[in-house]
Amino acid sequence: MKSQKLVLMAMFVSIGVLGSAFIWFPAGIAKAYPIQHAINVLSAVFLGPIGAVGVALMTAVIRIFTGTGSLLAIPGGFIGALLAGVLYKITGRVGMAVVGEIVGTGFLASLVAVPYAKVFMGTEFGAWFFVPAFFASSLSGALIAWIIAKRIERSSIRLVDHSLK
Repeated sequence: MKSQKLVLMAMFVSIGVLGSAFIWFPAGIAKAYPIQHAINVLSAVFLGPIGAVGVALMTAVIRIFTGTGSLLAIPGGFIGALLAGVLYKITGRVGMAVVGEIVGTGFLASLVAVPYAKVFMGTEFGAWFFVPAFFASSLSGALIAWIIAKRIERSSIRLVDHSLK
């Protein structure tokens, strides 16, 4: 693995962990952490699906250990990052990475959270219990990432260095 890619991954993890400590809002019964979802989209664009999943999992684990995330940070992070990375890789469009994050986290991860929460957290909730909080969090973060990515596209900075993938 190239040093550049590792440094970029470490930077995304750091921003995700620090951002989660300071930027959040209540979303139903849970807290929404939009910075995590913004990082998912940006890492999907810059690093591809595998790199995005690595960033999401590392961020989730650190957030759990530091108390800024629950066990739900794992499925809530990596599913959206994976789908964002796959859709971006297929289309090359940031908008599709945004859609991937929203669908992956807002809907798929919220449904996976039901059996996951039962097994790992000892809670039993209905299938649609997690959808509002996961959706609000992923939508707000994905929109932040879309704005950042569009600003980068308009600048002289190359959005994707394909040598990193």
